[in-house]
Amino acid sequence: MKTYHASQAQTQLKPLAPFETSAGYRIVEGNPQASMRLDFGSADTEHRLGIWRCTPGAFECIEKGNELQVLISGKLRITLENGESHQFGPGDSFYSEKGERVTWTILETVEKVFFTHDSDKAAP
Repeated sequence: MKTYHASQAQTQLKPLAPFETSAGYRIVEGNPQASMRLDFGSADTEHRLGIWRCTPGAFECIEKGNELQVLISGKLRITLENGESHQFGPGDSFYSEKGERVTWTILETVEKVFFTHDSDKAAP
């Protein structure tokens, strides 16, 4: 069993490449820095589960998979391509679909649990 609690320190997160060097990402404010730990799957598998942390700032991206996300800590705002905006805090969850273009504004350092499904990586 994997457990994820707000009071549980999330360890062994590894820094990710800077957003500005990653395809499909564009920094729009500040200098957000992300780190991650995979608890199931890998970057090349259909399903992934893990923890993602990001410091304040804002970036645009195209979502790379269908993903259920639950915030453990921090605050963020997601703005959809049509301008619709949603703010989230600890305990909130949301689902994003592969290919959606969104802007993430990290208001306070965020930690989230995510489960991603990417059908393009399904075994034949």
